[in-house]
Amino acid sequence: MKNYAAADEIMYHIGLSKEMLKGAKYALLPGDPGRVEGLAKALGEAEFLASHREYTSYLAEVAGHSVLVVSTGMGGPSVAIGMEELARIGIENFIRVGTTGSIQEELNLGDVLISKAAVRLEGASRAYAPVEYPAVADLDITFALREAAIELDVPHMLGISASTDTFWPQQERYDSFTGYVLKDLQGKLKEYQALGVTNYEMEAATVFVVAEVFGLRAGAICGVIAKRTSSEAVAPKEVYRLSEKRFQAVVKKALEILLSSK
Repeated sequence: MKNYAAADEIMYHIGLSKEMLKGAKYALLPGDPGRVEGLAKALGEAEFLASHREYTSYLAEVAGHSVLVVSTGMGGPSVAIGMEELARIGIENFIRVGTTGSIQEELNLGDVLISKAAVRLEGASRAYAPVEYPAVADLDITFALREAAIELDVPHMLGISASTDTFWPQQERYDSFTGYVLKDLQGKLKEYQALGVTNYEMEAATVFVVAEVFGLRAGAICGVIAKRTSSEAVAPKEVYRLSEKRFQAVVKKALEILLSSK
């Protein structure tokens, strides 16, 4: 996608213009607006830019380059809207950053999961390409994330994520009050485990497909805050903090690797 917005044109949803990005070509995409400031400041000096709907943004600097951090909310539709508007103002590289629940025994609480591909269980990506089209991450970004995790000695795994539109039925989480789950979705978790799928989340497939269709690059990294092979319990706060600290460090190092190669 060629950016065609005027330098000072503010994009409707994200509230950003090309000139506000100061030449940034990379964007980190956490889902939670509350995670943006911490992630941006973990990269270095950071400046608040805008907050509109689910899109809260900060501009940071890594290796002498501007890097945008902008939240996208939950799910494929909002991340797709954000990516299209960001591409129109010059962003060419996207890294989805968030949390996830593992469904493989060897992927533990606090580990980092780097998605190399995603199962397209969501619907947003189908507006861009048929379901047979693969949702795959960019190799350079993926390898930089892996190299960073290795250098920092962060426990990690490369895996295939399953991206869903819903948190409860599609991920086979039972309602604590009714025990209700759609019958035609029962058993999918075990099937995906057998196929080597590592985790459930809600954005990677959309991010990968939108990027590939428009000639952009994308990767994804998540901290594991639930290990569903042993428990459906909410992870303690220290697990969240550990996961966040680890993926922040890995993303910063990966950006340094990617930007130093330019």
